[in-house]
Amino acid sequence: MNKKKTLFNLKGKFDYKMLLWDLLYDIAGSILYAAGIYTFAGNAGFAPGGVSGLALILNHLLGLPVGMVTLLFNIPLVVISYKAVGKALLIKSAKTMVISSLFLDVIFPFIPMYTGSRLMAAICSGVFMGAGMALFYIRGSSSGGIDFLALTIKKKKPHMTIGVITLLIDLVVILLGWPVFGDVDAVLYGVASTVVSTIVIDKILYGTGAGTLAIIITEKGSQIGVKIGENVRRGVTMIPAEGGYTGMRRDVILCACSKAEAYLVKSAVQEADEKAFVMFTETSEVFGEGFKTEIK
Repeated sequence: MNKKKTLFNLKGKFDYKMLLWDLLYDIAGSILYAAGIYTFAGNAGFAPGGVSGLALILNHLLGLPVGMVTLLFNIPLVVISYKAVGKALLIKSAKTMVISSLFLDVIFPFIPMYTGSRLMAAICSGVFMGAGMALFYIRGSSSGGIDFLALTIKKKKPHMTIGVITLLIDLVVILLGWPVFGDVDAVLYGVASTVVSTIVIDKILYGTGAGTLAIIITEKGSQIGVKIGENVRRGVTMIPAEGGYTGMRRDVILCACSKAEAYLVKSAVQEADEKAFVMFTETSEVFGEGFKTEIK
């Protein structure tokens, strides 16, 4: 059974090693996050989604420090979302917010801003921000902002998904960039940065362990299992089943494989039983023999 990671060990003593790892991830994530916001988006004339986008807009209009504004915006969001988010996440996230704000306002002003193509700035901004946020998420923390607000709205409006809520809020912030920066391209670059950031987060958190699950319904379970073992060198799990309408006995076969092996599994099934019903579904992570062997 996996135990939830906290700063206290099983004996109730404070876990300094855990705190050290949290700080290292916070620092590494803050460097990447600050690079995405300050170095690449700061001088490119667009606002990515979220609180950081609002901070960039105010920086452009009033010259206010991005890190300080981000932190100030997060304070009321923390208060509002306390019940929805929980104490543990808020404490960890507060530490992350302070560290990332320090990097934004104290360290990165000494690093030259990127002055090249706005498109490249949007892409690089998304890559660095996404990588930074993924490191926060890995340690059970967050950069705050829209994440907290989305969870709070979700609690009030359970029929809405977190993704839809976040997308709507991000879109409002990105659209504000149009009148502030003076051209519609600011919206397009803001969207590009946010999309890239989302993709990078997903790839870091899930991509390395992503795979495909083949679900096969057949009358020739044994033959298909053997053929998949020969052609793909993957094991299968066979579950006896019965057709709901026909009442006929069938085998349901489950086979986890990589995306590259999905075609080989399909070919093996067709060789053994042309009438087999085959479905492929994407899995975010796969653990076990032949895949990741340790769950951290």
